[in-house]
Amino acid sequence: MSSPFPGMNPYLEHPELWSAVRNRLMVAIADNLVDDLSEKYRVEIEKRTYFSNDGDSLGDSLLVGIPDVAVVTGRTLETPSSTTTLALPSQPQKATIPLPEEVNERYLEIREVATGVVVTVIEILSPKNKRAGEGRLAYESKRNQVLASATHLIEIDLLRAGKPFPVTGEYLGDYRILVSRSQQRPVVDLYAVNLKQPIPAIPIPLLSGETEPILELQRSLNYVYKRGRYHLAIDYTQPPSPPLSIATTVYRHHCLRKMQNGQNPFSASLK
Repeated sequence: MSSPFPGMNPYLEHPELWSAVRNRLMVAIADNLVDDLSEKYRVEIEKRTYFSNDGDSLGDSLLVGIPDVAVVTGRTLETPSSTTTLALPSQPQKATIPLPEEVNERYLEIREVATGVVVTVIEILSPKNKRAGEGRLAYESKRNQVLASATHLIEIDLLRAGKPFPVTGEYLGDYRILVSRSQQRPVVDLYAVNLKQPIPAIPIPLLSGETEPILELQRSLNYVYKRGRYHLAIDYTQPPSPPLSIATTVYRHHCLRKMQNGQNPFSASLK
C-alpha cells in the first residue's frame, strides 16, 4: 500500500518509527545514487558515535554522578541546633544515577575512488540533532567541520519537531533540505516543503565541472514506506506525533478519506 500523503508522511516522524525509517532511507539513497554515479565515485555509510542521557533532567549529559547532591524523601528535615541531633539512616537508600547511552548515527559520504577524498556528505537529521544536548553538539561539530572544508553538504530535515539550524531569511515549510556547495558558501540552496507537497528532487554536487546527478528523494521515501510495510505499523485513526496544525489536520483528514475510499491520494491536494 502507498502512503496516503503525496510527500512526507507525518506519521513516520513518530519516535518509535523514525530511527528505522531514517536508517532505511539512508540505504535507499545510497543505492539510488550508485546507479547515477560513475565508477569514479563510491558511496559509503559512515557512523558518528557519542554518549547521551535523554532521560536525565539535565538533558543530554555525560555525567554518571553529581557530587554533593542529597537524595531525600518527601519529608522536610529540620535544621539541627545545638540541642538536637539529626538522626541519619543506618542503612543506605536506593537511588538512581543517569547512565550514558551510546548513540550511533549514520550518514553518507560520496568519495572519489582514486584519492579517497570525501566529495559530498549527506545527512538525515535525527531528533537528537534538533534539540539541546550532546546529540546536537556532536552533529554541530561535524557540520562545522564540513562547512569549513571543500566538501559539499546535503542536509535533509524531515522532522517538524525540534530547533532547525539557523539560516538567514525566512522560509515557509514543514520540512527542509539544504544543499551547500563548498565553492558557493555561505550561499546555499534551501528547499522548503510543506505537508501538501511532494519532496523535490535535488542535485548532488560532485567535483568541479562535473554534471550533478539528481536524487529522487520522494521515490526513495516511497520505497522505504512500502518495503517497511509501514501501513501495518501506523494507526491512522490516531493523530500523528508531533501534532499537526489546524490547517494541516484538515489536510490529513482529506488524505485519509481518499485512502479509505481506495482513491489515489496523489491525484489532487487541497489548495
